[in-house]
Amino acid sequence: MPDALIAVDPDDLTEAMERARAHAPFLAHLLDQEPALARGFAQGQLPDPASLWGEGDDLPVAQSLRLARRRLALVVAIGDLAGAFDLTAVTGALSRFADHALDRAIRAAIAERTPGAEPTGFAALALGKQGSFELNYSSDIDPILIFDPDTLPRRPREEPAEAAVRIGRRVVELLQARDANGYVLRVDLRLRPSPEVTPIVLPVEAAISHYESAALAWERAAFIRARAAAGDLALGQRFLTAVQPFVWRRALDFGAIRDIRAISARIRDHHAAGQALAPGYDLKRGRGGIREVEFFAQIHQLIHGGRAETLRAPATRDALAALAAHGVIDPADAAALSEAYVLYRTIEHRVQMIDDRQTHVLPKGEGLAAVAGLCGLAGGSALIDRLAPHVARTEQIYAALEPEQSRGLAIDPHALVQHLEEVGFGEAAARRAVECITHWRSRAYPALRSVAAQSALEAVLPGLAQAFAQAADPAAAVLRLDRMLARLPSAINFFRLLEAQPALAMLLGTILSHAPLLADALGTRPELFDALIDASALDPVGDVDALAARMTPRDADSPYEALLDHVRRVVGEQRFALGVQIVAHAADPMAVAAGYARVAEAAIGVLARATIATFAQAHGRVPGSELVILALGRLGGRALTPASDLDLIYLFTGDHQAESDGAKPLGAVHYYNRLAQRLTAALSVPTPAGTLYEVDTRLRPSGGDGPLVVSMAGFDRYQRESAWTWEHMALARARPVFGSAAAQAEAQRIIDAVLRGARPVRDLAADAVKMRGDMARLKPPSGPLDVKLLPGGLVDLEFAVHVTQLRHGTGLDPDLGQAIDALAAQSLLSPTLRGAHDVLTRLLVIARLVAPDGAEPGAATKALMAAAMGLADWPALVALLDATRQEVARGWVHASAQAADEGK
Repeated sequence: MPDALIAVDPDDLTEAMERARAHAPFLAHLLDQEPALARGFAQGQLPDPASLWGEGDDLPVAQSLRLARRRLALVVAIGDLAGAFDLTAVTGALSRFADHALDRAIRAAIAERTPGAEPTGFAALALGKQGSFELNYSSDIDPILIFDPDTLPRRPREEPAEAAVRIGRRVVELLQARDANGYVLRVDLRLRPSPEVTPIVLPVEAAISHYESAALAWERAAFIRARAAAGDLALGQRFLTAVQPFVWRRALDFGAIRDIRAISARIRDHHAAGQALAPGYDLKRGRGGIREVEFFAQIHQLIHGGRAETLRAPATRDALAALAAHGVIDPADAAALSEAYVLYRTIEHRVQMIDDRQTHVLPKGEGLAAVAGLCGLAGGSALIDRLAPHVARTEQIYAALEPEQSRGLAIDPHALVQHLEEVGFGEAAARRAVECITHWRSRAYPALRSVAAQSALEAVLPGLAQAFAQAADPAAAVLRLDRMLARLPSAINFFRLLEAQPALAMLLGTILSHAPLLADALGTRPELFDALIDASALDPVGDVDALAARMTPRDADSPYEALLDHVRRVVGEQRFALGVQIVAHAADPMAVAAGYARVAEAAIGVLARATIATFAQAHGRVPGSELVILALGRLGGRALTPASDLDLIYLFTGDHQAESDGAKPLGAVHYYNRLAQRLTAALSVPTPAGTLYEVDTRLRPSGGDGPLVVSMAGFDRYQRESAWTWEHMALARARPVFGSAAAQAEAQRIIDAVLRGARPVRDLAADAVKMRGDMARLKPPSGPLDVKLLPGGLVDLEFAVHVTQLRHGTGLDPDLGQAIDALAAQSLLSPTLRGAHDVLTRLLVIARLVAPDGAEPGAATKALMAAAMGLADWPALVALLDATRQEVARGWVHASAQAADEGK
């Protein structure tokens, strides 16, 4: 009897043995074969399953493993029947033994051929239930065997591939050949790529190439539960790391999801006899059974796991819990499926205990009564009744995954117009939509020319028609979709996404109806829409550090150009999601503006660090010196719009006469000017992944006539001695966004000192009034919604605030709203200006997205703008804007007059 024992009530073990002898011939035989264990059970002694593995280590490997497996099978079964082991303990013990046996067999097979060699270069990947530690009582294992030809032990003059296959065959023989002690494990190697033509052991690089380029949808689902289990674990992990992008894709092919659903449908069709709950029901493949619980979890993992690593749990119940916690599935559904899964797997194990057969089918007649007896139930009917509510609930939950079979849209134009009018299009909108649909069906665009594209189009058209009919402007939505399809290289995946996620079609209609900037972004990067499958896309973006972490490639050795593309992809996704938050009324436009600013600040930091590191490879660094970046304007104020430029000033610390220490040294001024040029390009030059920002550096000392970068000391001197009033007003919204803490603190000290009065004496009021007049003459408002440049708009508000800040040297916060609060608290500005600021900022952010030309939009978009502002309708918005402008105009007049009086 092993030393490691688990405390169990002897009566429970005795009762478990009685049920085993009465109902399971296989267990009764094991009790006779293992009298020492049986006596221990009678005395309340239940061994820890892990303590059985080492028994018989002095015997040949095959015999030792067979004895260990026999004892494990008995201990696990009795512990299960006695209630000492729950499902997790049972499947965990079986899975860990499978790992142990597989590893011992690999070591033995290699040692037989090359004595003394370590088991390097040969690894077993556990897939399926072994991979997720959910192996069932009498299960096959489904490993994939791989080898590294450079490190595999082999005999002289033996080809690595030949040696690997011979090792693999010996491993299978050691595990599944039967003798008087039974067998260890049945081994199924058919999960490897193209098993009918490939060797049983695959070279690692060839296997990686297959999964990167040619693997099928079911293979991706299988690798959710893959892990390195035996042999050279480092080799196994290297392989799994390489194929991670194949399994977890951020831009998912929803055709793959449809393929996985089709597997379930084929199983139902092929195993028709075991689909209905009755004697003969297939616990694994039947409707509402084990496979449907697993597929339900895996489909959601494949959809969302590319973006959320917490959803990649291999075990089914862990996956369901993670999906529920992440808000992907209903917690009640997750709980119901988990409960059903435990019951199914427990009964499945009892079925297999009877004769040690790998079966999942409930027997009929006396066999069903025996299974019920093992479960402690009165008979077969009681067992069916126990299963019935769980099977029905599981089938209901899984069926909800299948999209309803909608009828296709009519081909005849007249019938199509009538159909569109029936679902909600107006007559004119329906006729415009029919023109577009007819155009699409004619394969007019490259993205629609293949048979697959036309099939995907027809599948999604009914849902799109329903969604666009409910959009505020159906005709505009269809026309923008037409422009989008005209630019796409391929539309198949886009259509499949809409087919798989009908709610997104509604959101697409809203975007295409109202937001030309978002529609244009989709036209160039349709994968942006994939991000919206996750509800978290409508949550606030993270802080600057979290965003920077997302923008930083995991591979520290990633090429600079790859980093530029990666940053552009992440920024594009975040800016698109932020825009969607506005049109979906999911966030306050003020919060969205702050989010845009955090995204930009994170991008500046990531690209600045990478550009500096790359530049230093050739030119070294300037000792005792560093680059510092100031943000001004809306970025300085932490409130960008969807179309904002980045107003930046580049500075450097240290001696301007110093020289860099690299192989190609440069003087400090030349060094930092070239570095800043590269950084500006990194922030603004388009790459295949898109564009980032327009960068405006004209607020630097001496403007466009001055050098791109100046020293900190030179910046200080310029601001104190030479800068004009407009430059000091701009400085009121400056803040450091890059540089060491000490350097940023020094830059902030300079800014604060200048704003508090360390600057040339100027006629503040006269300068500001003239400047505002010049701006109004040279840059008039673009339309009635240009709330920035309209009289009484944001520019007037900024002037009022900055003149007051400079006049009193207080309220020095680059956040305009916070500055207003501080000045109002000192009775220097009217507190009503804070509300005016918030109204104008919200409206600016909304207008830049849905009315970028400043003109009044259509009626539908007017309604959206009013709703985004929290107002009942467009007249209410117009009234609020008029009142706000009047309040700002009074504030500007008051601030300029006060400054003029003081200057007299």
